[in-house]
Amino acid sequence: MRPTRNASRLTTTAIAVAAGAMLAAALAPANAVAEPRPHIPARDAAVQAANSAVAEHAAALAVTAAQGTSVKDVIVDPDGARHVRYDRTYRGLPVLGGDFVVHLAPSGAYRGADRAVANDLSVPTVTPALSAPRAADLASAELRAAHRGLKDLTAKPQLVVDALHGAPKLAWRTQTAARDSLGNPVARVVLTDARTGARIDAWDSIETATGDGNSLYSGTVALETTLSGSTYQLKDPTRGNTYTGDAQNKTDLCIFGICFVRAPAVLFTDADNHWGSGANSDRATAAVDAQYGTNTTWDYYKNVHGRNGIAGDGKGSYNRVHYGSNYNNAFWDDSCFCMTYGDGDGTTFGPLVALDVAGHEMSHGVTSKTAGLTYSGESGGLNEATSDIMGTMVEWYAGNASDQGDYLIGEKIVKPGFGKPALRFMDKPSTDTKSADCWYSGVGSLDVHYSSGVANHFAYLLSEGSGAKVINGVSYNSPTCNGSTVSGIGHDKVGKIWYRALTVYMTSSTNYAAARTATLNAAKDLYGSGSAEQNAVAAAWSGVAVG
Repeated sequence: MRPTRNASRLTTTAIAVAAGAMLAAALAPANAVAEPRPHIPARDAAVQAANSAVAEHAAALAVTAAQGTSVKDVIVDPDGARHVRYDRTYRGLPVLGGDFVVHLAPSGAYRGADRAVANDLSVPTVTPALSAPRAADLASAELRAAHRGLKDLTAKPQLVVDALHGAPKLAWRTQTAARDSLGNPVARVVLTDARTGARIDAWDSIETATGDGNSLYSGTVALETTLSGSTYQLKDPTRGNTYTGDAQNKTDLCIFGICFVRAPAVLFTDADNHWGSGANSDRATAAVDAQYGTNTTWDYYKNVHGRNGIAGDGKGSYNRVHYGSNYNNAFWDDSCFCMTYGDGDGTTFGPLVALDVAGHEMSHGVTSKTAGLTYSGESGGLNEATSDIMGTMVEWYAGNASDQGDYLIGEKIVKPGFGKPALRFMDKPSTDTKSADCWYSGVGSLDVHYSSGVANHFAYLLSEGSGAKVINGVSYNSPTCNGSTVSGIGHDKVGKIWYRALTVYMTSSTNYAAARTATLNAAKDLYGSGSAEQNAVAAAWSGVAVG
């Protein structure tokens, strides 16, 4: 992606070219045949128009000569309206909170923009008083304080401008990574004031939650595979060559946050194209679940939202199953563009390859490629909630009789030792004794897996409404925080509203108040201003004390 700081120059050139074309047309013979105009792809046209709009509205967008801009994502609506998302730098340094989205009419006319932060991004100096090694030491100490017995600990500081936490300041963004006593990966980003050495914020950088094949959780499922010679590979050529491999219970070796040696993803192969036995003792069984989860998530985003793959570029990801030793986790990693699943310890969790877990984790990848919600504070809760909401939508989309749609998160993977029938409960998040049902001023200080409860509760109320009911054999009883009665509009519409809000209106700093505005705008776009759907969005947010 090219920087767009020369947009004004490009605009001037375009005007000159257009004037020249008009003069040439005036001087051409009357019977001359006009040459066909070259076709400009919709994405390129959107970027050109957005670059011009950024140049024209630079002052309102607080874009200055010291900044650089780069296009991160482009959405073109069916009616031709465009939404172009940008990242920014300041004097060559990445700006946390510098992202913004430009909205254009089908004609290319400027409609407005959504910015992560509205203030000026300048800082007095880009020369740190705190050295990089000292920033690395401070970040390493924080990771050690959170985990005992760490091995291979590394810390990689990067100088940035932090505009997310008050007035813009020069900061070190340090990625720390290590292996715990079982050899499993742990990683944390620590943000440190580069002038004073004060800790600004920190967040985990491994976002967690917890093919015909006989799966562990979803029954017998259809799989697209690849025939190589006389052997079938668990690789799907119809979905970007997404494949599943065996990590052989090994873990990654990472230095300075970069994984030089990854646990192997030894591609699963089979002689007869019938995969797994449905039992955990067959290593291919978990692979069936993982591949099925990838396929279903791919299909949901493509068929419902028109998104071609996690990054929207048609490229497939890959899965690693049987990772680590008794690893009670699953995670999406942007750096390898892959999903990784542990086997669980057998007491708290079983293998973490359930369908809603797959949809949850891969949706972290979608968030990363679009709004980039910072994994901290209220935006971190919205990041986690996005994965819970979209993972739930994937489960509903699948229509699988062995794993019917519900509003429970991870219900298939929990064991009696966990003490609850699911990881999280969207109708009443506080059922887990940790998550928030309602917004309050301190909700952003909770762990992101618990502050997510507010948005999960909103999504349930918007889908099904308040009060007691039984859906697919599961009993729910969702109260509102303001004593109101909310009527639902169905999960299909909720998924569409949330996806549009995420990809068109949300930015890295979106909090709950801004999420209300984003979803109201999304509902208006999809169903009309003052529609029943838009009114229901407002009522559901009020029902969780937002707005």
